[in-house]
This record gives sequence, structure tokens and C-alpha cells, in this order.
Amino acid sequence: MTRILFWIALIVLVVLAVRAKLKALSRQQSPFDQPRQQQRPQEPVREIESMTQCAHCGLHFPASEAVHADGHDYCSPGHVRLPPK
Repeated sequence: MTRILFWIALIVLVVLAVRAKLKALSRQQSPFDQPRQQQRPQEPVREIESMTQCAHCGLHFPASEAVHADGHDYCSPGHVRLPPK
């Protein structure tokens, strides 16, 4: 029984040693390898859009999506028909 445990322990140690050596080798770079920098595609810079509030329900939303009526901003055409708060 002790022989089996000995061989199992020896195999586990060899496997761990090989994995450690492979990790160490993968961390090292050869002199011909250049460090690779991951470049993200350039996203267009977005400007911050002003927000407005619906005159009826109070919901905040981008001003470009506003429905303008009677000097008030509304979030949808359905709220234009309703009275402002």
C-alpha cells in the first residue's frame, strides 16, 4: 500500500514541477518577441447631452428626444395631451 502512495505522490510532484516550469517559460519572452499591446478600436468621442424633464410625469430624458409643446418639454406625444404638473 505504501508503494502505491509513494508512486502517486511522485507522479503528482512531477506533474506540479512540469506545470511550474511551463508557466515560468511562458512568462519569459524571447528577445525576438515584441511586447504586444492590445489596441482597442477608437470609439468616437460622444459629447455629453443635456437632460430635460417631462412636464407631466417628471421623467428625465435626453433633450434631443423631447416633444416640445406650449413652452414645455414632454417625454412622449401622449403626455402632450395631458396637463403639466
